Amino acid sequence: MDFTFTDDQIAFRDAISRFLMTEAAPEMLREIWETDVGRSPELRAKIAAQGLMGLSVPEAQGGMGLGDIDWVLMTQELGYYAIPDSLADTAYLAVGLLAGLPVGHPAAAAWLPRIVDGSVRIAVGHPINPWVADAHLADLLLLPHGGELHAVPHEAVTLAPQASIDASRRLAQVRWTPSPATRIASASEGDALWCEALNRGALNVAGQCVGLAQRMLDMSVDYVAQRKQFGKAIGSFQAVKHHLADVATKIEFAKPVLYRAAVALAHGDDNTDALISHAKLACGDAAWTAGRKGIQVHGAMGYTWEVDLQMFMKRAWVLDAAWGDRGFHKDRLGRALFRTEGAPLGPAATLGRARHG
Repeated sequence: MDFTFTDDQIAFRDAISRFLMTEAAPEMLREIWETDVGRSPELRAKIAAQGLMGLSVPEAQGGMGLGDIDWVLMTQELGYYAIPDSLADTAYLAVGLLAGLPVGHPAAAAWLPRIVDGSVRIAVGHPINPWVADAHLADLLLLPHGGELHAVPHEAVTLAPQASIDASRRLAQVRWTPSPATRIASASEGDALWCEALNRGALNVAGQCVGLAQRMLDMSVDYVAQRKQFGKAIGSFQAVKHHLADVATKIEFAKPVLYRAAVALAHGDDNTDALISHAKLACGDAAWTAGRKGIQVHGAMGYTWEVDLQMFMKRAWVLDAAWGDRGFHKDRLGRALFRTEGAPLGPAATLGRARHG
């Protein structure tokens, strides 16, 4: 299997990185965190103006029609810059649910063009997540009920805010009453949509974890190059080098697992669930390691509010449990590996691409 990205995909990633480097510097993120709503309408508008909201919206609804492989590059940049906005929930997860409805469905026709122009924010609930991100600002919430998919307007829900160790995560418990008026997919139709949403959500989080891990590694490298003890930069000490080498190794081993999972999801491979869970575990472990080692080389001051490292570390902690915690994904991966027939083992499972018939 060829994991090489095209020149266009690399240019796409670099353009996003340059844009977010300018618009989402750590000092700007701190200002957004400390607002009541924790979100910046100005940043959201700039993101929409760049066309990022319409990346995966089908071309028929005014979007670019890009898929999971392109999004895996986008999510790494969202993680690297710790964007304080559930952009992917609207532009990736909600789009996947709406675009998966039958052709011509009125809900898709009504909401997908609005996602493209940035005039709507959609929050996505899922049985695996106890709380919904950004429900307090959502114009529409896509919520499950017994396998059904419901599109619920903001005025029809009651929210109970839930605190998070990551100040950029705005979570809420959502209370609502299902009705035929809000149902846009039956249980038989919705089950497949929610299963795919779980995989997309986990892949999105895995990609962000790789981006977070890389950012924490870069910050740690910068710090140890400047911090001096005994007249030398601490980055010259072998023990410090070993800590950072451990992080770099984790990241490099996580990336191909992430990319393999994106290819599987994009092409509907038989082992998609297992590959997604593998990616979630490997990428989450890379982010945890980057945070832990970053704290060690910072001499524990990385925990403090004044140091930017804590912003990225806290995001890694909370995303590690989002869209399935480690126990869930270990169980899903274990069931795939230990089944009696068709276990995804060996080079053919890793490098091939089995597809549904």
